[in-house]
Amino acid sequence: MVHVLYIEDENEIGSWVKKDLKKRGYEVTWLTSGEGVEQYISTADLVILDVMLPGLDGFSIGKRIKNDNGNVPILMLSARTAIEDKIEGLGFADDYLTKPFHPDELAARVEVLLRRFQKNDELIEIGHLAVYPEDLRIINKKTEEEIQLTGKQYYLFQYFIRHLNQILTKEQLYEGVWGEAYIEGDKTLMVHIRYLREKLEENPAKPKIIETIRGIGYRVKL
Repeated sequence: MVHVLYIEDENEIGSWVKKDLKKRGYEVTWLTSGEGVEQYISTADLVILDVMLPGLDGFSIGKRIKNDNGNVPILMLSARTAIEDKIEGLGFADDYLTKPFHPDELAARVEVLLRRFQKNDELIEIGHLAVYPEDLRIINKKTEEEIQLTGKQYYLFQYFIRHLNQILTKEQLYEGVWGEAYIEGDKTLMVHIRYLREKLEENPAKPKIIETIRGIGYRVKL
């Protein structure tokens, strides 16, 4: 599971950002200052860092992180919109997002940074599929053709890949991919699962890649 180290001293913002990221399938460690960063940075895949913090400010903390861990992407968050602040932040950070922001935009920027910095070249083989997690490239091993996913299909399958072998409920999937609470009877998820199966399964009527766990949800199993 991807580990996000999140440093933010405002409780209201910190609480909903952590909750939203966890819904999307990330492991989140939330700190309210730069104290304790050293304890978690070695396992962090990405850092989200506020500028205004007690003690050392985000710029100082971010520069230290980059100096010691240059391969960890940093996304700065700030209410500061002045071009001088953005330039200073982007002097060491990999992205800069101003407050207020929409959770979908934050999640999209996180995904982009993770793809840019992804170190995992391992091949995951699921049935007749060869999946490359770095960019979620999917190859049909029998035809050697690449399978192209679009829009929510991409994010949905990516969520499955991040949770391999786990049984995921409709609520988890909907909240993780759409960022909203699942409403019983909504067919959106079911429709996207069907479209995804049409692209991934050898026989969509008898799916082996995306399993239906009756009465619970779905699973992609190695």
